[in-house]
Amino acid sequence: MNQNEQQEVHKDLARQGLTVRHFEGEADYPRLADVFTRYMGANGVEASATVEDIARQYSSIKGCDPYRDIRLVEAEGQTIAYSRCGWIDEETDEANEGALPTRLYWFRRYLVPEWWDKGIERALVLLNEKHLAETARSHDFTGPRLFHAYSYDHHPASGNSLENENYEPVRFEYVMVRPDLENVPDLPLPEGLEVRPVKKEHWRAIWDAEQEAFRDHWGMAQVDDEDYQRWPNTPEFQPDLWQVAWDGDQVAGMIRNFINQDANERYGRQRGYTEYISTRRPWRRRGLARALLARSLRMHRDLGMTEAALSVDTQNPLGALQLYESMGFKTVGRSVTYRKALNL
Repeated sequence: MNQNEQQEVHKDLARQGLTVRHFEGEADYPRLADVFTRYMGANGVEASATVEDIARQYSSIKGCDPYRDIRLVEAEGQTIAYSRCGWIDEETDEANEGALPTRLYWFRRYLVPEWWDKGIERALVLLNEKHLAETARSHDFTGPRLFHAYSYDHHPASGNSLENENYEPVRFEYVMVRPDLENVPDLPLPEGLEVRPVKKEHWRAIWDAEQEAFRDHWGMAQVDDEDYQRWPNTPEFQPDLWQVAWDGDQVAGMIRNFINQDANERYGRQRGYTEYISTRRPWRRRGLARALLARSLRMHRDLGMTEAALSVDTQNPLGALQLYESMGFKTVGRSVTYRKALNL
């Protein structure tokens, strides 16, 4: 986007009485939490974020400087939208050892539903593209580069604003809910495996096993020790709820369950999450994931939950979608990942 186009974007927003500004620190945390929660609820995801969640997450986002990479859109002093952006390197395929990774210049947009379909979606696309292109020019990197963005089906203007700028949908993810926790099958673990309570000294082995297992999955980002150090500060880090299967001293697979109490109170429900489901290669095709999922559902029920939720890549080559459907999960929403070449 050239300077004239950028000025035109700001004029279009100004005609609606809107202004765009950069993130200004802790005072903005409540604004971001409110917009995020309202946006996700309107998209059928029924997630929420507290000020504490935002503070933990935004204090150490990899490849993103909040003061530089977050923009807030305001109407008469009220924050109605924000976007954040950054960059990550995608994990390379094992078959192409030595190849440069693809660098993804990503952005996310959150907009309260009252302001959907008024041109703000496209404005944020263009502003993020300009900013990320400037970031890319500052990088000494010669591999492929892509813009990477997301949209939910409940918000058609979001997807349309990307497709109109020549983004292509490349991946689809379902949000799934099991509406009750009755009649959960009692499935045994594969022979020789056991689930143990998670202790702090297990954290590194669990992290390494998860990264290894997910290396087969599309779109995984490269990680380093700094990512591991940030991991315990994420809102979903609730090791007391994890179901981790061990084969001797080896982690075979896991489900890193969590509960979002704030969202449960907001939406008047009792939902547990059965997320981050992974099985390492030597233990696949033995029913481990199914057994861990059954254990997780029973655990959530025993904790007073009445439903469970997860998300799934619909093109997962290991048949995850079919597994979750067979365990009673039903699709309630869909998100789409879009990409476009970043040409400097």
